Amino acid sequence: MSAREPVVELDSRFSSDGATARPWSETLAAIEQAEIFWLSTVRRDGRPHVTPLPAIWLDEALYFCTGPGEQKAKNIEGNPQCSLTTGSNQYRSGLDVVVEGRAIRVTDEPLLRRLATMWKTKLDWTFDVVPGGFRDPAVEADDGAQIGYVFAVAPTKVLAFGKGEPFSQTRYSFVSQHHVPSTKY
Repeated sequence: MSAREPVVELDSRFSSDGATARPWSETLAAIEQAEIFWLSTVRRDGRPHVTPLPAIWLDEALYFCTGPGEQKAKNIEGNPQCSLTTGSNQYRSGLDVVVEGRAIRVTDEPLLRRLATMWKTKLDWTFDVVPGGFRDPAVEADDGAQIGYVFAVAPTKVLAFGKGEPFSQTRYSFVSQHHVPSTKY
């Protein structure tokens, strides 16, 4: 699958004089290398919910997992629009990245197997692939295997905040929605 190239634009209102837009390749590398993201969702009553979790970049989307009874899964059921944020807590250095998109549940077994392999390789976290998602073999489950739902977020917009002189804010817009084989989700 060929990579989608976003429309790249520097927001000069929030950038230092002389700043330039960060290349997509640099921002993508930060996404691919990050281990922890902050997932932001909205509760049914409109209150925000933010939680840290690991996420994996594969085939132009970020993937994460959660239990079906967890707040984030309940929020996504009501409103699948979400953001995943990663970066550092430094002011004068680093790159902070915000990925916005729609969370879509993944149930395709071959894709789940690829993701489970990546979780093991990148984070040393083992998941068994079960119908409908993941199961952590290290966790004793009630009433059979506790399933972890896996979600894909193909970005519609990504923001990159370069910190340190020159400070920069780059916006990446994805004109067409990432092709996700909907029959497999």
